[in-house]
Amino acid sequence: MAKRKPATTAAPAAKSAASSPVGHAGRSRKLLLWATLLFACPALIGFAMSGAMSGAMSGAMSARAKPAVQAVLGDGVRGPQGMAWVPGGEFLMGSDAKMAQANERPAHKVRVHGFWMDEHHVTNAEFRQFVEATGYVTTAEKKPDWETLKVQLPPGTPRPPDSALVAGAMVFVGTDQPVSLEDYSRWWRYVPGADWRHPTGPESTIAGKDDHPVVQVSYEDAEAYAKWAGKRLPTEAEWEFAARGGLTQATYAWGDKFTPDGKQMANVWQGQQARPFPVMSAKAGGAAGTSRVGSFPANAYGLSDMTGNAWQWVADWYRADQFRREASTTASVVDNPAGPTGAWDPADPGVPVAAPKRVTRGGSFLCNEDYCLSYRPSARRGTDPYNSMSHLGFRLVMDKDNWDKSHGRSQLARADTDVPAH
Repeated sequence: MAKRKPATTAAPAAKSAASSPVGHAGRSRKLLLWATLLFACPALIGFAMSGAMSGAMSGAMSARAKPAVQAVLGDGVRGPQGMAWVPGGEFLMGSDAKMAQANERPAHKVRVHGFWMDEHHVTNAEFRQFVEATGYVTTAEKKPDWETLKVQLPPGTPRPPDSALVAGAMVFVGTDQPVSLEDYSRWWRYVPGADWRHPTGPESTIAGKDDHPVVQVSYEDAEAYAKWAGKRLPTEAEWEFAARGGLTQATYAWGDKFTPDGKQMANVWQGQQARPFPVMSAKAGGAAGTSRVGSFPANAYGLSDMTGNAWQWVADWYRADQFRREASTTASVVDNPAGPTGAWDPADPGVPVAAPKRVTRGGSFLCNEDYCLSYRPSARRGTDPYNSMSHLGFRLVMDKDNWDKSHGRSQLARADTDVPAH
């Protein structure tokens, strides 16, 4: 099976932010399309409003001492090139901290098995190699399908004219002055011609950004790339275990202090000193967009940008109550959970509660304390699987058995840092 050529640069270890066009509910390209699509259907705009995420910034939990972990990075012999070994084990998934949202509660014991994970997001260069090898066309490059769109909209929503259904994607455009954070349509637009090559519109380019995360990719796009690369999307449990990097219930992926010793640890909204989000003027500051992978410190497993830079697709369907369901089982530890069999989200106004949604994790360059608190390893949201946005990408994992079968266990080094059998 063809495999992506790994980028040589490592990815940044970051924090997760929830600044998305759909706020905490992660509303889909479909609903967003009609909330903002050239104002073609103004009657639908009311459905597109959502309250900004809120949460107290006090009461951060103290992280336990970081375990002595030596990162094991694949080199093509001991493990897959460009991937880091995540040893697996038991951990507390979710959070009971004051700032935790309802969908993160309660913290509960989960066990995951060891796996390999991309050191960083899939980059523009890597995704380009896939497209050139296969001729793949992404969701954002296709005309939207009404039958797919309407499942994310209130029953009875009228079909728009075909002229309004044009290829494109959601783009963060910011504002030039402070606005209410209850109306995300003020800073997000559906832009015809926006796609992975042109993340902010047809005039934009990724030239000079080969080592940035690829964005404007849907769940379907990520799955197609994974199949080509011989990998898969991580489960939600695998993702959170990896993001925590061996820390127990730390507030952020690197500890309990947002900027330890004044150091920025991830690519999140840069306008926090000038405020407020989403103002994009030179005076107020603001996010410039994605950053080069490897710009921030990796965690103990050797993983960068586990929070911040770009949101990341994971494999699971999104249920707002999934952690409560897992915690209510008779098992003292939930073993290697694969997630629910379908989506359920009653907190997304105007969207059917069972509308398809997949989990996205990690936040992005738009995350900030005024709008959301998703630059935390426990933060989660549901996103329409056909959604493409200018702050949404992915990274992949590979099962240990898959690597061992294709390369032979005998080729692995025998040392204290060797990949253990689980």
